[in-house]
Amino acid sequence: MRTPLMAAAFAVCALPLQALDLGKMTDEERAIFRAEVRAFLIEQPEVLVEAFNVLEQQQAANQVSADATMVQVNAQDIFDDGYSWVGGNPEGDITLVEFVDYRCGYCRKAHDEVKELVESDGNIRIIVKEFPILGEASTASSRFAIAVKQKLGDAAYEAANDALIRLRSDVNQVTLRRLASSLGFDAAEVLDHMDSDEVSREILQTRQLAQRLQISGTPTFVMQDEMLRGYLPLEAMRQLVDAKRG
Repeated sequence: MRTPLMAAAFAVCALPLQALDLGKMTDEERAIFRAEVRAFLIEQPEVLVEAFNVLEQQQAANQVSADATMVQVNAQDIFDDGYSWVGGNPEGDITLVEFVDYRCGYCRKAHDEVKELVESDGNIRIIVKEFPILGEASTASSRFAIAVKQKLGDAAYEAANDALIRLRSDVNQVTLRRLASSLGFDAAEVLDHMDSDEVSREILQTRQLAQRLQISGTPTFVMQDEMLRGYLPLEAMRQLVDAKRG
C-alpha cells in the first residue's frame, strides 16, 4: 500500500527535473524520500521490469537510427567499392551486403539460406565482403577467396566461397592447394597470389569499413539502409525484403 509520504515522493518524481532538487532537502527528508522509493520498488518490482523494457526499446531505436546514418555516410564503400564480389541480380531492387568469416558457425548456417533467398526471389543483388576476424584460418581462407577472384574472376570466386564455407578441415597450404585443384583452378597461381599486396589491400579496406560501421561480429548484413547484426532465419530475411519493398 502506498503511504502518503510515498505518494508525495512520486509526485515529486513527476515534477520537471529542475524542480526535483535533492540538494535542497534536509538530510532527514532525503533519507525518507530514498527509503520510500526503495520500498515502493521492492513492493512493485514490475515497475523496474517496465523501465528496463522501455530503456531497451529506446536503445534499440537509437541503434537503428545510428546504423542508418552510418550506412548513408559509407554508402559508396558498402554498395560500390569496386572490388567486392557481386552476385544475384545486378539490377535487383534490393541490395543485400554480407560481411562474412568462413570459420564463423553462424555464417555457415546463414550461407544456404542467403543463397536460397537470392535465388528464389530473383530480384536481389548480393554483395559479399571478406571480413576474417576469427584467427589465422579465417584470414587464410579469405586470402584464398580474394586471390581466386582477382586471378580467375567472379564465377571462380563464387565456387571458392561456397567450398570454403563448407570446409571443415584445418586450413593450411595443403588443404588449400587440394581445394584449388578440386575446383579446377591453377593451385600454384592462386596460392602464390594469396600474400600479395592486392589481396592485403582489399582485406584492409574492408576492415576499415567495418570499423567505421562499428561491425565487430559476423555475419553482419546491410539491407538497403538497415544494418542487421547477426544471423537471421530465412523467413525473417524474406519478411524484411517484403518490408523494404513496401
